[in-house]
Amino acid sequence: MGNSKAGNNINGWIIVDKPTGMTSTGVVNKIKRAFGARKAGHAGTLDPSATGVLAIALGEATKTIPYVINREKSYIFEVKFGESTDTDDSEGKIIRRSKMRPSEQDILAAIPLFQGEIQQTPPLFSAVKINGKRAYSLARRGEDFDIAPRSLLVRNLKLEKYISKNNAVLALECGKGGYVRAIARDLGLELGCYGHVKWLRRISSGSFNLSMAVSLDEILKVSKLQEISNLIYPLKLGLDTLKHGTCSISAADKIKNGNCAPVACTEAKSGDEIWVSYCEIPIAVGKYQSGSFFPKKVFNIAKSDSHDNQTISER
Repeated sequence: MGNSKAGNNINGWIIVDKPTGMTSTGVVNKIKRAFGARKAGHAGTLDPSATGVLAIALGEATKTIPYVINREKSYIFEVKFGESTDTDDSEGKIIRRSKMRPSEQDILAAIPLFQGEIQQTPPLFSAVKINGKRAYSLARRGEDFDIAPRSLLVRNLKLEKYISKNNAVLALECGKGGYVRAIARDLGLELGCYGHVKWLRRISSGSFNLSMAVSLDEILKVSKLQEISNLIYPLKLGLDTLKHGTCSISAADKIKNGNCAPVACTEAKSGDEIWVSYCEIPIAVGKYQSGSFFPKKVFNIAKSDSHDNQTISER
């Protein structure tokens, strides 16, 4: 891997099983130092109290984050009924209580109301911007403000386990921008009893899932060893929603300089956004037009820096 202190040309994904009690940014910073990466970023925030899949891009893979962050995500979480909190999770202050409690059938009857295209209002303690300021900053200062509801695609919401009249475990699959805390809050309101998230675990984020994830402790244990490079997944996994084209070495040189060049991509139609590689090394993302490729994002990757010729089964 070379000298990590100098900042390595590491380009790929590390999938962390995020521990509770840490911010997503805090985890990214630890991973960046562990790998000696020049750049790092995550593809979707998890609350500090949440655990599970946190997909972290290293180096040139950060350019693929938008293609992952827009993908659907899945969660499993427990709702505590009878109480609402100011944060809509167990970290917050209890602001309302109810003696009402739902039966299993009550929950099953309410769930269809939260499937398909729904309108969801993000929690007051969220990163949504209100007149240029984060909602959580305003909420901490006790300011009054409203957050506009937004559309959310809920692919699936189901009851995994009815624990008791006070608690139930649910599973959720939803699109970009979904707040699990808001689902728990709104489900409690629909049931007439209030509710908030007791615990939350992300199961998948796009093509990344828990089977690919490694604990932060495990990563830090090997941070100074050669084996740490074996934990990296290829950059191209962040582009698996795009069609793939290939090019010659002369075309690759042109593309790397921001110029259009001929590529081969039998599945693409004119106007499609695709990604192009040469000898399995990602070169760029751009527009395909009648056999020509117009680059939009160019990857600065040398063959020795790439993990894209590795297969998942090798690790």
